[in-house]
Amino acid sequence: MKKQSKDKHPQPWQVFRCEQGPDLKLFRARYDWYRNPRNDKEFKRLVLETVDWVNVVAITPEKKIVVVHQYRFGTGKISTEIPGGVLDAGESPQQAAIRELREETGYTSSSWTFLGAVEPNPAFHTNLCHHWLAGDVRKTDVPALDEGEDITVEIVDFDGIRAAIKSGQIRHALALSALSRVSELWNGFLPGK
Repeated sequence: MKKQSKDKHPQPWQVFRCEQGPDLKLFRARYDWYRNPRNDKEFKRLVLETVDWVNVVAITPEKKIVVVHQYRFGTGKISTEIPGGVLDAGESPQQAAIRELREETGYTSSSWTFLGAVEPNPAFHTNLCHHWLAGDVRKTDVPALDEGEDITVEIVDFDGIRAAIKSGQIRHALALSALSRVSELWNGFLPGK
């Protein structure tokens, strides 16, 4: 990547007005008015205030991954992804990861590793998605799904995960981000591989 001179870097935009929008259950809309430091033009932008999320790469003693299948309203399709969800009030990211894994799949673990966090969409979301690795997971409970959930669970080996990514069955960006932190998923996608 070509290095830009110091004066070519973008500068923070000045917020000069904020207005609360509707509460959309998962998000709280906010409208911010900004001034572009490059040309002094003003823009109204939508910001979705969002609580943090978690997702979990759960690996069994046999080195297989717990995946979930659920209908997603945005795409209108069944999505294959890893367990995850929204932090409840007062909950730490690790507590949410432990709860979401147990509630969605019935699996639990005593071996947890934080894999880092990503910004799901910094263009208009305010939150982070915290990636967790749960090792040596075992089925200990019956899933406890929310009224708005309909989830099935599957155990897949890493070759199956790679095949599902290559075929387009797994396309959830946050699941791909977390999975890529524990395995080389893209082997075979690049020329010469």
